[in-house]
Amino acid sequence: MLPFPPAPPVASGPIGSETVQILDELWAGLPDDVDVDAIRRLGQSGDARVAWFLADLLRFAGSGEILDAAADALLHLTGVEFSGFATWVAVTDHLIAWDTPAPPSYLDYKRRLFTLVDPRWDFVFTEPNDIDMRYLSWGGVLIDDRPIGDTAPCPRGCIPALDDPAVTDATGGSWYPDDRIVFGVEIGGETRAYPKHVMEVHEMVNDTLGGRRFGMPYCTLCAAAQVFFTDDVAGFETPVLRTSGLLARSNKVMYDLVSRSVFDTFTGAAVTGPMREAGVVLEQAGVVTTTWGEWKAAHPDTTIVAEDGGIGRAYDLEPLGGRDDNGPIFPIGDRDLRLPVQEQVLGVILPDATPVAFPAAQARQVLMGGGSVSLAGVELLLDGGGLRATYENEPIASHQAFWFAWSQFHPETLLWED
Repeated sequence: MLPFPPAPPVASGPIGSETVQILDELWAGLPDDVDVDAIRRLGQSGDARVAWFLADLLRFAGSGEILDAAADALLHLTGVEFSGFATWVAVTDHLIAWDTPAPPSYLDYKRRLFTLVDPRWDFVFTEPNDIDMRYLSWGGVLIDDRPIGDTAPCPRGCIPALDDPAVTDATGGSWYPDDRIVFGVEIGGETRAYPKHVMEVHEMVNDTLGGRRFGMPYCTLCAAAQVFFTDDVAGFETPVLRTSGLLARSNKVMYDLVSRSVFDTFTGAAVTGPMREAGVVLEQAGVVTTTWGEWKAAHPDTTIVAEDGGIGRAYDLEPLGGRDDNGPIFPIGDRDLRLPVQEQVLGVILPDATPVAFPAAQARQVLMGGGSVSLAGVELLLDGGGLRATYENEPIASHQAFWFAWSQFHPETLLWED
């Protein structure tokens, strides 16, 4: 774990009436008139939980006098001196690492703040829900709520899902360099490759393969591509998965356009809305991360997303420009130091909910050398240069992700070591 300073003492119960009055004054002026004096007065509350309000405010208004006032208030509340443009990241990392509780009124103030930016987020903040609102942050874009099949860009900016992309056979995929990464999927005896750079632009695909309908989110911040079946959700119209523009500890928050239910993107569990009430957990399929050359050699009958995605778009091979090369850029709190934060692991959840992870590069090396890789009944196999998993000799869903992402959502994970 990282050497965060000791956590400040925290109060319990509702926040004080004077603090409520200050918060109401501050929130009443948003978004155009930020009361800097009110921010400073919040620092005098003596309640470290108030730092959550300031961290959220700084995500949207973190410069000049506002930043100076917030830094002063945070010093009084936490005993830590924060400064600079990324203060909101630093303070949120500390609050998560300390597990600082949020006050009972936190959800309401957070909803009011976030819906000032985009009123369409209101459904995310409904009650009851299973979202830890402390972890929820803004990813810098707005919600994608375009109807399925709509290829027009979002008027105010979003990460646009790609619905039912055009595909070609392997020969038709000669435009894609053999050494570039694909996410390979096999369903019902059919295989398809999703080029990484296309997924980096859209971060969500709704598609059909092997007779099954599924949604495929790709969290660029987590390096996690997953497949969730959407054609077998009893009692509901087939979900259409979309990107909300929000994050939870650097993991994208996805939702269903049809029911307005929000999902935990790592687990597929509905955390708000009617699907939460029904206890829906989307079934997953495995995803193999490998190169295009190795995938098509192993699966010559594979299809691949067409060069223009079927929407006439040109895709840069490096659309993110190395954005995530130097570690997480959004708050995640503490780190599990058993592995470097951005080492990729193949993660598996066993039927009894036990999480298991395998360092991907090390596992591949062992398998390519003729060795075996297994833990807790899970055995890894090579598939076109990538990895897939079996459990007690039966296929089980697996996907790769950065270690920081896998370990923060599965802190009790079993970790394979050679």
